[in-house]
This record gives sequence, C-alpha cells and structure tokens, in this order.
Amino acid sequence: MVNPGGPGAPGTDYAAAASRVFREPLLRAFDIIGFDPRGTGDSAPIDCVSDDQLDVYLSSDPNPDTAEEAKAYATLTREFGRGCAELSGDEVNHVSTIEAARDLDVLRSALREETLTYLGASYGTKLGATYAELFPDRVGRLVLDGAVDVSLDNRQLGLEQAAGFETALRAYIQNCIDTTDTCFLGDTVDGGPATISGLLADIEEAPLPAGERELQIGNAFYGIVTPLYNRDYWFLLSTALRGALDGSGTALMQLADLYASRGPEGYTDNSSEAIFAINCLDDPSSIGFGKVASQVPAFEEASPTFGSIFARSLTTCRGSQGETTEEPIEIRGEGAAPILVVGTTRDPATPMKWAEALAAQLDSAVLLRRDGDGHTAYNSGNECIDTAIESYLLDGDVPGNPTDC
Repeated sequence: MVNPGGPGAPGTDYAAAASRVFREPLLRAFDIIGFDPRGTGDSAPIDCVSDDQLDVYLSSDPNPDTAEEAKAYATLTREFGRGCAELSGDEVNHVSTIEAARDLDVLRSALREETLTYLGASYGTKLGATYAELFPDRVGRLVLDGAVDVSLDNRQLGLEQAAGFETALRAYIQNCIDTTDTCFLGDTVDGGPATISGLLADIEEAPLPAGERELQIGNAFYGIVTPLYNRDYWFLLSTALRGALDGSGTALMQLADLYASRGPEGYTDNSSEAIFAINCLDDPSSIGFGKVASQVPAFEEASPTFGSIFARSLTTCRGSQGETTEEPIEIRGEGAAPILVVGTTRDPATPMKWAEALAAQLDSAVLLRRDGDGHTAYNSGNECIDTAIESYLLDGDVPGNPTDC
C-alpha cells in the first residue's frame, strides 16, 4: 500500500505512476496499491469553492500589507472554510487522519493480508504513524519517507517548514553560483534571496502576463516553492525566474499550476481543497487575522524570503467549520514491528529534524538519513537509501539505528 501525502493527493494516481516512482526490485516483488483517502480523488471528494473562486484564492496576496488587502484575505479564508461545510455537508467532519488510518486497515483486511506493508511519503508518514498507533499488532513493514513530526502544533510546523524552504532556496542559489560562470541571481548566496524577494514585491505591484492569464503574487509564490521539492526541477525554476525577471510570468504560472493540480481546462483533482479540510479537522487551531503581525518577526528570522507568508498561514483554519468526532491520540506505536523513518537533510517541506523527532516518538522506529536536496528520499539517486529501503521491504532487513547515507 502506498500514499503520496498532501494531504489531499490521490493515492490511486501515485500507484498508477508506480513505474516512475518505484524501482524495479519493488515493482517485481509487489503489487503497488494506492487508494484515495476519504475526501480526496474519487473518494467522495471534498468541495469548498468553484474553480474560479479557487483561482482567486490561490492567486491572492498571501502576505497582505494594507488594510484593504488584509480584509480581502480574511474574506477569502472565511468563504473557503464556509464553502467546505456548505458544499460537502457532514462529510467535512469525517476526513480526519485517524479515520483514514482505519480505512487503511479495512483495505488491508480486504486484501487478506495479516499485516500491512506500506510506503507513505510526506503526510503519508503521519497517516502511517497513526496506523501504527491504532493497530500496532498489524504493522508489517512500514516506510515513512519525508517524515512529519506529529507532536508539533500548527505554529511550530509553520516555523520549521518556513526554515526548510529557506534552506532549500539557498541550496538552489548556491548550485546556481557553483555551476554557472555568472549566476543570474547574483554572485553570493545572500544576494540571491534578495533578488527573489524583490521580484515578488514587483509582481505584487504589477502582475505579469502569463498567456491568457495573469501571474499574481500568490501564483508566483507557489511557482517558486514547487520546484524546490525536487532537485531535478531546479533548471525549471531558473527558466521561470529568468522569464519573470524579463517580464513574462508564463513559466512560473505553469509551476504554480503543477502545485495546484490545475490543467488547461481546470483543476484535475481537489487536492487544494482537501488539504484545507483534512488539516483543519486534524488541528483547527488558528490565530486572529489581526494577530499575524506579532508572529512575523519569528517567521522572518526562520525564513527572510518566505517567513511573512508562512506567518499568515496561521490563520488558514479561521474559516473552518468542520468538527471532528475523534479524540486526539498520542502516537507511540508501542508493540509495533520495526518501522523505517526516513528524512533528507535539505528537504524543504519536511525538515530532517521532523524525521529525527518522529523516529524518537515511535517505539520501534529506525532512522535513515539522506544527505541531499529535495522532498523525500527514496528513488532520488542515492543508492544507499534505495538499497536500505528495498532490503527492508523485501527481506525484512532492518538497518542500523541511525543510518546515514
């Protein structure tokens, strides 16, 4: 069983792409089975807003700095949360990670497997860890790649993820300096973020043409962070940034659309809505719109480039109207078979410290660390990582704790 994370990404698409996602040893030995967790993909997908409204939401200024912009942002956020309840009804109360973990066990049973063999990426690690807490005796071999620290609240998650994206951005800029005679972002790592911050400020004042659409500040932010998930996409980021600096927003818009699962004819899945519903049901905590300014200094210390945007995300669940029926659980997985927790040193979305923390929280976890760039570790060009994961899944070989690759 596999899950690509999100939350909100359809797991069936992940399984359908198995020939690109997984290496030959796993493809030969296993049937790769994905599922769309409740509220996502084809599993009664959560609906919150129309496609036109979602366009507005994703393009809007994620860091409003005037009273008018702040009012517009608050209105959009409240409308989004209200729309989930209005359009999806009671379902919005039952898309929690705990319920998805129970569904995962139903699927295990339907497959007539005594224990679960599972690879979860990103949010999929939270789902897998939750499964281990609920059903420790049914844990077979679990790989949690790009691990999430399930003990953190929304503020700490946001702070540490902001720092992760700053680290990834600086690694990208350093690579530009090291591999080109003259890096278009400048000749110092400190200068590169300033160039990008200036570009974002310019786009906020004057959106760029992007085909028949217009690249606004929200789109630009998503367009920049998306290729940081995969080192192989860094050249796409360079192309997009060069284009934007020359006045064209087309390439950055294409990257933003990739993040949002938006095709030429509209959105291909509901991941941008499902992530809101699931995360806010799991943890509905948020702060008032007027309290964001007090959080900005700490976030800008963590990420001078993106910090203020991540600070604003503390208000995301302000409009949520979902109410879970589940009681919070402490995740330990006591009694489970060995679980492999994997992290990457310069992962932008799930920092290495999250993997280290989850490995410490899970009773039977073994930590596998990849020195590298990009989000998640498996099949990213590190033979040490790939061999360790495959040996564990195929033969039950548990690596030393911790193992560094």
